[in-house]
Amino acid sequence: MSRFSSLVRAYPLVIATLLVAMIGLVLLATPAIESASWIVGAYALVIAGWEAVGMIRQLIRGHAGLDILAVTAITAAVLVGEPWAALVVVLMLTGGAALEDYAENRSKRELTALLRKAPQQATRILAPSAPGADMHGHTAEVTTEDIPVEEVEVGDLLLVRPGALVPVDSILVSEHAVFDESSLTGESLPVERDAGEKVSSGAVNGQAAVTMRAAAPAAESEYQQIVRLVEQAAGSKAKVVRLADRYAVPFTVLALVIAGIAWAVSGEAVRFAEVLVVATPCPLLIAAPVAFLGGMSRAARFGLIVKGGGTLEQLSRARSAAFDKTGTITTGKPVLERLLPADRASEDELLRFAASAEVYSSHVLADSVVQAAKQHGLSLVEAEHAEEIATNGVAAVFRTPDAPEAVTVRVGKPSWVRHSAPDLVLADLAPGELAIYVSVDGRFAGAIVMRDQVREEAAQALRQLSALGIERTLMVTGDVAATAEPIARRLGISEVHAECRPGDKVRIVSSVQPRPLIMVGDGLNDAPVLAAADIGFAMGARGATAASESADIVNRYDTLSALPRAVSIGKDTVRIALQSIWLGIIISVGLMLIAAFGFLPALLGAWLQEVVDLVAILGALRAVGPRSERITRSSPVASTEQLHFSTTQGLPRVWLTSEL
Repeated sequence: MSRFSSLVRAYPLVIATLLVAMIGLVLLATPAIESASWIVGAYALVIAGWEAVGMIRQLIRGHAGLDILAVTAITAAVLVGEPWAALVVVLMLTGGAALEDYAENRSKRELTALLRKAPQQATRILAPSAPGADMHGHTAEVTTEDIPVEEVEVGDLLLVRPGALVPVDSILVSEHAVFDESSLTGESLPVERDAGEKVSSGAVNGQAAVTMRAAAPAAESEYQQIVRLVEQAAGSKAKVVRLADRYAVPFTVLALVIAGIAWAVSGEAVRFAEVLVVATPCPLLIAAPVAFLGGMSRAARFGLIVKGGGTLEQLSRARSAAFDKTGTITTGKPVLERLLPADRASEDELLRFAASAEVYSSHVLADSVVQAAKQHGLSLVEAEHAEEIATNGVAAVFRTPDAPEAVTVRVGKPSWVRHSAPDLVLADLAPGELAIYVSVDGRFAGAIVMRDQVREEAAQALRQLSALGIERTLMVTGDVAATAEPIARRLGISEVHAECRPGDKVRIVSSVQPRPLIMVGDGLNDAPVLAAADIGFAMGARGATAASESADIVNRYDTLSALPRAVSIGKDTVRIALQSIWLGIIISVGLMLIAAFGFLPALLGAWLQEVVDLVAILGALRAVGPRSERITRSSPVASTEQLHFSTTQGLPRVWLTSEL
């Protein structure tokens, strides 16, 4: 009973139409047979009047939609004595909402998968239940409470059970743990983490319970930020129907002309109704939105959050692409080049203190320093207190067994570190190198020199873009020309704009021809130009930064090969949408011509139009792509037959072949 009531609330007009049809059919078997036609016809006219009100409102706003055909077909069918044909058209209109709802849910399944798996609860450790309980990984003797993830505060000690999602961005307290981070990075293999390392929310814990210390509230954690972007994408339908609207007026005029000629030549008004009954517009109303939502869902399968159907349409026509350098063309994760310790420090001490502090930083270089320490076999120290100073660096207080007194470590820009360490000495850097400066208790400890690496997939991605119709590529970067130009030459990018500030990037990109233009970036300084470009593409693997918020597409997986994939999906989606629209139009026109010659009764035509609707919807659902799809760099971007896809624990999981 509750199921029926929910259907009534969801689709009241569909239920009402079916009830009227049942009543009419019952009356046909009674002496009140004539009243059946009156009831069915009156109901159809009421629905036509209701639709006409909406149609007039749209016309007042300047939108000539396809409702004109539906209203005219229902009215004409009743007036010429075909009330049952009118009722079938009403059922088609009201049932179209149910069909579209099903198709929309089917096409958005990859987008909604992330929403369903968002962390909802966390297990907070209150206190040891017995003296001597070890809070650093041994969690058998502790008192816990389950709380909503929104109530987790920075510094809370959390218990993450086997197979559970990490609820918020946290620092691992247990000595060692293994996590599945495929939903965040696309990496299919488990990732090992040691004590002191940061673990993002949304990662799936391995087979052993671990303790972690919350490093950020839920609202600022990575998975929840991704979920907000997905919600924004899933709710974006404003531009989806524009493609179908282009065909609305011509199709309406054509249908009315054919119907009018059929009436005039035959002298039978019923021909007018018969033609319009098969000209009802559901294929145009439903096919385009379903195709675009399917394209958005397919993109989500590859870690691409597309914020609207209009973006896919723009991608299909893209002709130029501009790239930031750091974090876009390059990995944004520099590797250790050399260590330059000051006189009183050793290389291991310099790297260990720097990495222990960088755990608490969100800067793009922080993870590179942590990984360098891990590769050197150094254990990290948990900070008593840490604070990140935006755009400058991170300050942390440590207490080690070797030094009973607390020490304060600063890691970051030389100008900021020099405030606490006046003896700081600038490193001698070659083009493409960068330095991170470290001070310990007000004394300069040394510098860590790192070098960024060009993405292995960058050259292949640029070749694929060229094959997809991108005619002009350029690098727009804040880095110096001496660093940017060799990288551009290596990748075949002939146009380089170096030492650009955010305003310079906007000015340069705004003047680039041909359009539409894709701008690819990742940092805070890229947010303005991503918003200004025709298509902003954010390399947002580190979460929803300002760049991600201002972009039209967010690439959750840290690979540039997703860009040609996005262009390919855009082209496929528009092609399928147009095919579905034209398929519906061609079949409808054929049926209209048959009806115009009197070979298609109105009632049969109405049922045939339902078949046309179903064909158009099934055609549009092809935009979702096969479930077996996955990324491979070795196969051509446009070849969907060679792509494969898999899931892990209900979340999209994309992995790369060994050729990466």
